[in-house]
Amino acid sequence: MTTRIDLRGLLPQELEELAVRLGEAPYRGRQIFRWMHARRAKGIEVMSDLPRAFRERLALVAELPPVRVLNRLVAADGLTRKLLLGLGDGNSIECVLMIYKDGRRRNTACLSSQVGCAMGCSFCATGQGGLQRNLTASEIILQALALGAELAEGEGGNRISNIVFMGMGEPLNNYEAVMKGVRIFEDPSGWGISHRRITLSTCGIVPGIERLAREKPPLELAVSLHAVTNELRDKLMPINRRYPLEELIPACRRYAEITGRRVTFEYALIAGVNDRREDARGLSRLLRDMLAFVNIIPLNPVAGSGFKGVPPAAARAFVALLQEAGLEAAIRDSRGQDIAAACGQLRFASREVL
Repeated sequence: MTTRIDLRGLLPQELEELAVRLGEAPYRGRQIFRWMHARRAKGIEVMSDLPRAFRERLALVAELPPVRVLNRLVAADGLTRKLLLGLGDGNSIECVLMIYKDGRRRNTACLSSQVGCAMGCSFCATGQGGLQRNLTASEIILQALALGAELAEGEGGNRISNIVFMGMGEPLNNYEAVMKGVRIFEDPSGWGISHRRITLSTCGIVPGIERLAREKPPLELAVSLHAVTNELRDKLMPINRRYPLEELIPACRRYAEITGRRVTFEYALIAGVNDRREDARGLSRLLRDMLAFVNIIPLNPVAGSGFKGVPPAAARAFVALLQEAGLEAAIRDSRGQDIAAACGQLRFASREVL
């Protein structure tokens, strides 16, 4: 049995090449792309401006796999929603939609890049089950399609405005598929999402950061830091044993210098672990004179981790110390704790399935 091509994971030029192989003009590939990513077509048969014979030939070699939503949870705010999606091999992943009705009115899709995660950060739920596999570009796109379908007309007309790769997995360990997904999201004939609205978060894969700097995809880069000494970061984030601060911070500096874009550093405040005045001073020294921004995240609860977050007043005081030292810093808006949809809470399985 021949496996059919998953069309959603193909770039426009790849679709043009496919059209030519099937005996059509290259522009037919662009038509397919628009149907999938601008019109959100669910099947080849609805692509009405393609010749019927071409659609029939295309369906023999290609497909649009359905979006399978296994579970849907809505936070108390009504604006944060988590989906559990089923994949073709029986695995499942979680992704999150965050609707903002402030002055900027944006709809942010938090996407996963892997099934599970191999990084093993001690405060994160995703890594507790280990890594199953990388996601394909199509599976990355499917998440955005599922989250976009959650939007009513009054919530942006089914339009995702921002993408953050902050879900399950380490994006830089699935570089090719993630970057392919980014190129599909950016294409103006499809999703048309500006590169300034796409953020890639990493736990600190130095070669991946250096590759991003060389290739200069104009994305927002966020680095999960969470500690200012190797001793503590080794305990919280095992990846630090491979890429310690002496390698990570210079790589981030080079990234900012080469690209001209600031690096966002994520810092989860853990009560009694990394929330002291000395930690704030250390963070200020570490990032001094760098084009950087610090996102302070009061730790979200994760069963079995043994860690606790800090109260709001302590988070505000920590931010004030950073600002006094000249760093740009703020407390990140944390959404969806009540449905385990906040930072570090996603898992590759769910106890409740619809």
